[in-house]
Amino acid sequence: MAAADGHDPVHLFVERMALTFAEVGSPRMAARVLFTVMSSDDPLTAAEIGERLGVSAAAVSGAVRYLTQFGMLIREPVPRSRRDRYRMPDNPWYEATITKTGIYKTFIDVAEAGVAALGAETRAGERVAEMRDFFLFVQEEIDSLGERWRARRAATGHVRPGEA
Repeated sequence: MAAADGHDPVHLFVERMALTFAEVGSPRMAARVLFTVMSSDDPLTAAEIGERLGVSAAAVSGAVRYLTQFGMLIREPVPRSRRDRYRMPDNPWYEATITKTGIYKTFIDVAEAGVAALGAETRAGERVAEMRDFFLFVQEEIDSLGERWRARRAATGHVRPGEA
């Protein structure tokens, strides 16, 4: 529904959130697509996303590929069609943030090798060891955060039947 000044408040929300995400490093078109899909009650095709954003379906293509790789969108085929629809998964922030933490293990392992290569007693080795320790800390905190989020989500009723 359009606001009195002629601006659609949903579109303004989408663009504001996209800009916010872009400011912290997310590709802007991917963020626009993500929040367009998030603001829809039903899954959307690339053409529908493009129409809402005022861009071509081709412009949407790279963004949906990016978002599906990160688990932020799910692609579903449209029955009796060659088109796909896109929707957000249940609890996508948890999925993208908490369950995809293998990168920290990689950082920790590579940093450990760096400490061995540089020497633990050198200034460079100490800097790399501090980086390793930081990522160990982050990994531990994310694991704890995930447990607390699951408990809060269940307590606030955001869990659908059958979800853990």
